Amino acid sequence: MSETATPEDRLIDAALIHVAFDGWSDATLRAAARDAGVDLSEARALFPRGGVDMALAFHRRGDAEMERRLRREPLDDLKVREKIIRAVRTRIEAIEDKEAARRATSLFALPQHAAAGSRAIWDTADLIWTVLGDPSDDINWYTKRATLSGVYGSTVLYWLGDESLENQATWSFLERRIEDVMRFEKAKASVNANPVMRTLLAGPNWALSRVRPPRRMPKVDMPGSWNSES
Repeated sequence: MSETATPEDRLIDAALIHVAFDGWSDATLRAAARDAGVDLSEARALFPRGGVDMALAFHRRGDAEMERRLRREPLDDLKVREKIIRAVRTRIEAIEDKEAARRATSLFALPQHAAAGSRAIWDTADLIWTVLGDPSDDINWYTKRATLSGVYGSTVLYWLGDESLENQATWSFLERRIEDVMRFEKAKASVNANPVMRTLLAGPNWALSRVRPPRRMPKVDMPGSWNSES
Protein backbone atom coordinates (compact mmCIF):
# COMPACT_ATOMS: atom_id res chain seq x y z
CA MET A 1 0.00 0.00 0.00
CA SER A 2 1.32 3.45 -0.90
CA GLU A 3 2.28 5.76 1.97
CA THR A 4 0.29 8.50 0.23
CA ALA A 5 -2.87 6.39 -0.11
CA THR A 6 -6.06 8.14 0.92
CA PRO A 7 -8.05 6.86 3.91
CA GLU A 8 -10.65 5.56 1.42
CA ASP A 9 -8.06 3.51 -0.45
CA ARG A 10 -6.54 2.25 2.78
CA LEU A 11 -9.95 1.08 3.93
CA ILE A 12 -10.72 -0.66 0.64
CA ASP A 13 -7.32 -2.38 0.65
CA ALA A 14 -7.88 -3.53 4.23
CA ALA A 15 -11.44 -4.66 3.44
CA LEU A 16 -10.50 -7.06 0.66
CA ILE A 17 -9.27 -9.77 3.02
CA HIS A 18 -12.54 -9.62 4.98
CA VAL A 19 -14.96 -9.40 2.04
CA ALA A 20 -14.46 -13.08 1.20
CA PHE A 21 -15.90 -13.99 4.61
CA ASP A 22 -18.30 -11.16 5.51
CA GLY A 23 -19.16 -9.69 2.12
CA TRP A 24 -19.45 -5.94 1.65
CA SER A 25 -21.00 -5.40 5.07
CA ASP A 26 -20.79 -3.28 8.19
CA ALA A 27 -18.66 -6.02 9.76
CA THR A 28 -16.17 -5.62 6.93
CA LEU A 29 -16.17 -1.84 7.40
CA ARG A 30 -15.38 -2.19 11.11
CA ALA A 31 -12.63 -4.72 10.49
CA ALA A 32 -11.12 -2.61 7.71
CA ALA A 33 -11.10 0.49 9.91
CA ARG A 34 -9.31 -1.45 12.64
CA ASP A 35 -6.73 -2.98 10.27
CA ALA A 36 -6.09 0.27 8.38
CA GLY A 37 -5.74 2.32 11.55
CA VAL A 38 -8.60 4.61 10.52
CA ASP A 39 -10.97 5.92 13.17
CA LEU A 40 -14.36 4.24 12.83
CA SER A 41 -16.17 7.59 12.80
CA GLU A 42 -14.00 8.68 9.86
CA ALA A 43 -14.69 5.39 8.09
CA ARG A 44 -18.43 5.86 8.55
CA ALA A 45 -18.19 9.42 7.22
CA LEU A 46 -16.43 8.09 4.10
CA PHE A 47 -18.91 5.22 3.69
CA PRO A 48 -22.23 6.32 5.28
CA ARG A 49 -24.09 3.25 4.00
CA GLY A 50 -21.36 0.90 5.12
CA GLY A 51 -20.67 -2.02 2.81
CA VAL A 52 -22.75 -0.65 -0.06
CA ASP A 53 -20.66 2.51 -0.30
CA MET A 54 -17.47 0.47 0.08
CA ALA A 55 -18.51 -1.78 -2.81
CA LEU A 56 -19.25 1.28 -4.94
CA ALA A 57 -15.86 2.79 -4.06
CA PHE A 58 -14.22 -0.51 -5.04
CA HIS A 59 -16.05 -0.34 -8.37
CA ARG A 60 -15.03 3.28 -8.97
CA ARG A 61 -11.44 2.37 -8.26
CA GLY A 62 -11.63 -0.23 -11.00
CA ASP A 63 -13.06 2.40 -13.35
CA ALA A 64 -10.19 4.76 -12.56
CA GLU A 65 -7.62 2.04 -13.19
CA MET A 66 -9.27 1.16 -16.50
CA GLU A 67 -9.15 4.81 -17.57
CA ARG A 68 -5.49 5.08 -16.60
CA ARG A 69 -4.60 2.00 -18.67
CA LEU A 70 -6.69 2.97 -21.70
CA ARG A 71 -5.26 6.47 -21.91
CA ARG A 72 -1.79 4.94 -22.23
CA GLU A 73 -2.80 2.69 -25.14
CA PRO A 74 -2.68 3.59 -28.85
CA LEU A 75 -6.34 3.16 -29.81
CA ASP A 76 -6.68 5.55 -32.74
CA ASP A 77 -6.01 2.94 -35.43
CA LEU A 78 -8.53 0.43 -34.06
CA LYS A 79 -12.07 -0.03 -35.35
CA VAL A 80 -14.91 0.93 -33.00
CA ARG A 81 -15.73 -2.70 -32.16
CA GLU A 82 -12.05 -3.36 -31.41
CA LYS A 83 -11.90 -0.32 -29.14
CA ILE A 84 -14.95 -1.47 -27.22
CA ILE A 85 -13.61 -5.00 -26.82
CA ARG A 86 -10.28 -3.61 -25.62
CA ALA A 87 -11.99 -1.27 -23.17
CA VAL A 88 -14.32 -3.88 -21.65
CA ARG A 89 -11.49 -6.38 -21.35
CA THR A 90 -9.29 -3.74 -19.75
CA ARG A 91 -12.04 -2.90 -17.25
CA ILE A 92 -12.43 -6.53 -16.23
CA GLU A 93 -8.66 -7.02 -15.98
CA ALA A 94 -8.57 -3.96 -13.71
CA ILE A 95 -10.65 -5.82 -11.10
CA GLU A 96 -8.10 -6.53 -8.42
CA ASP A 97 -10.05 -9.17 -6.50
CA LYS A 98 -12.48 -11.56 -8.18
CA GLU A 99 -14.16 -12.64 -4.97
CA ALA A 100 -14.73 -9.01 -3.99
CA ALA A 101 -16.36 -8.44 -7.38
CA ARG A 102 -18.49 -11.56 -6.90
CA ARG A 103 -19.66 -10.34 -3.49
CA ALA A 104 -20.43 -6.89 -4.93
CA THR A 105 -22.48 -8.47 -7.71
CA SER A 106 -24.49 -10.43 -5.15
CA LEU A 107 -25.01 -7.29 -3.07
CA PHE A 108 -26.28 -5.25 -6.01
CA ALA A 109 -28.61 -8.06 -7.04
CA LEU A 110 -30.66 -7.31 -3.92
CA PRO A 111 -33.74 -5.17 -4.72
CA GLN A 112 -32.80 -2.41 -2.28
CA HIS A 113 -29.37 -1.97 -3.91
CA ALA A 114 -30.21 -2.73 -7.54
CA ALA A 115 -30.47 0.95 -8.50
CA ALA A 116 -27.00 1.70 -7.12
CA GLY A 117 -25.55 -1.29 -8.95
CA SER A 118 -27.18 -0.32 -12.22
CA ARG A 119 -25.88 3.22 -11.87
CA ALA A 120 -22.35 1.90 -11.28
CA ILE A 121 -22.47 -0.14 -14.49
CA TRP A 122 -23.92 2.83 -16.39
CA ASP A 123 -21.07 5.01 -15.11
CA THR A 124 -18.56 2.43 -16.34
CA ALA A 125 -20.15 2.41 -19.80
CA ASP A 126 -20.24 6.20 -19.83
CA LEU A 127 -16.56 6.39 -18.87
CA ILE A 128 -15.61 3.94 -21.62
CA TRP A 129 -17.39 5.96 -24.30
CA THR A 130 -15.93 9.19 -22.90
CA VAL A 131 -12.37 7.86 -22.96
CA LEU A 132 -12.93 6.60 -26.51
CA GLY A 133 -14.01 10.08 -27.56
CA ASP A 134 -17.68 9.41 -28.31
CA PRO A 135 -19.03 12.53 -30.09
CA SER A 136 -22.73 11.69 -29.65
CA ASP A 137 -24.95 14.58 -28.59
CA ASP A 138 -28.39 13.09 -29.26
CA ILE A 139 -30.38 9.95 -28.44
CA ASN A 140 -27.36 7.88 -29.49
CA TRP A 141 -25.60 9.10 -26.34
CA TYR A 142 -28.13 7.12 -24.33
CA THR A 143 -28.46 4.07 -26.57
CA LYS A 144 -24.69 3.57 -26.76
CA ARG A 145 -24.36 3.59 -23.00
CA ALA A 146 -27.41 1.41 -22.43
CA THR A 147 -26.15 -1.16 -24.93
CA LEU A 148 -22.64 -1.16 -23.51
CA SER A 149 -24.01 -1.48 -19.97
CA GLY A 150 -25.72 -4.69 -21.05
CA VAL A 151 -22.57 -5.99 -22.72
CA TYR A 152 -20.35 -5.15 -19.76
CA GLY A 153 -22.75 -6.50 -17.14
CA SER A 154 -23.30 -9.82 -18.93
CA THR A 155 -19.58 -10.24 -19.60
CA VAL A 156 -18.73 -9.70 -15.93
CA LEU A 157 -21.29 -12.33 -14.93
CA TYR A 158 -19.76 -14.76 -17.43
CA TRP A 159 -16.25 -13.94 -16.18
CA LEU A 160 -17.21 -14.63 -12.57
CA GLY A 161 -17.92 -18.25 -13.49
CA ASP A 162 -15.15 -18.64 -16.05
CA GLU A 163 -12.47 -21.21 -15.22
CA SER A 164 -10.86 -21.32 -18.67
CA LEU A 165 -7.16 -20.67 -19.20
CA GLU A 166 -6.45 -16.92 -18.99
CA ASN A 167 -10.21 -16.27 -19.25
CA GLN A 168 -10.24 -17.10 -22.95
CA ALA A 169 -13.88 -18.21 -22.75
CA THR A 170 -14.83 -14.79 -21.38
CA TRP A 171 -13.05 -12.91 -24.17
CA SER A 172 -14.77 -15.13 -26.76
CA PHE A 173 -18.11 -14.41 -25.09
CA LEU A 174 -17.35 -10.69 -25.19
CA GLU A 175 -16.57 -10.81 -28.90
CA ARG A 176 -19.85 -12.63 -29.59
CA ARG A 177 -21.82 -10.01 -27.68
CA ILE A 178 -20.15 -7.20 -29.61
CA GLU A 179 -20.90 -8.98 -32.88
CA ASP A 180 -24.57 -9.17 -31.87
CA VAL A 181 -24.57 -5.43 -31.23
CA MET A 182 -22.88 -4.68 -34.54
CA ARG A 183 -25.48 -6.76 -36.41
CA PHE A 184 -28.24 -4.79 -34.72
CA GLU A 185 -26.57 -1.50 -35.67
CA LYS A 186 -26.31 -2.65 -39.30
CA ALA A 187 -29.99 -3.60 -39.32
CA LYS A 188 -30.91 -0.21 -37.87
CA ALA A 189 -28.83 1.55 -40.52
CA SER A 190 -30.51 -0.41 -43.32
CA VAL A 191 -33.94 0.60 -42.00
CA ASN A 192 -32.94 4.27 -41.93
CA ALA A 193 -31.55 3.95 -45.47
CA ASN A 194 -34.84 2.60 -46.80
CA PRO A 195 -36.85 5.53 -48.35
CA VAL A 196 -40.20 4.11 -47.28
CA MET A 197 -39.15 3.37 -43.70
CA ARG A 198 -37.38 6.72 -43.48
CA THR A 199 -40.63 8.47 -44.40
CA LEU A 200 -42.68 6.43 -41.93
CA LEU A 201 -40.21 7.13 -39.14
CA ALA A 202 -39.70 10.81 -39.95
CA GLY A 203 -41.79 11.95 -36.99
CA PRO A 204 -40.26 9.70 -34.34
CA ASN A 205 -36.76 10.33 -35.70
CA TRP A 206 -37.32 14.08 -35.50
CA ALA A 207 -38.50 13.80 -31.90
CA LEU A 208 -35.53 11.62 -30.95
CA SER A 209 -33.15 14.04 -32.65
CA ARG A 210 -34.17 16.68 -30.07
CA VAL A 211 -32.91 14.54 -27.19
CA ARG A 212 -29.64 15.76 -25.69
CA PRO A 213 -27.27 14.17 -23.19
CA PRO A 214 -27.26 15.55 -19.64
CA ARG A 215 -24.88 18.30 -18.71
CA ARG A 216 -21.80 17.12 -16.89
CA MET A 217 -21.66 18.77 -13.51
CA PRO A 218 -18.31 19.42 -11.82
CA LYS A 219 -17.54 17.31 -8.78
CA VAL A 220 -17.99 19.30 -5.59
CA ASP A 221 -17.90 18.47 -1.90
CA MET A 222 -21.46 18.26 -0.62
CA PRO A 223 -22.58 19.02 2.95
CA GLY A 224 -22.32 15.97 5.14
CA SER A 225 -19.55 14.33 3.12
CA TRP A 226 -16.04 13.65 4.32
CA ASN A 227 -13.14 15.45 2.68
CA SER A 228 -9.86 13.81 3.69
CA GLU A 229 -7.92 16.92 2.59
CA SER A 230 -9.71 19.28 4.97
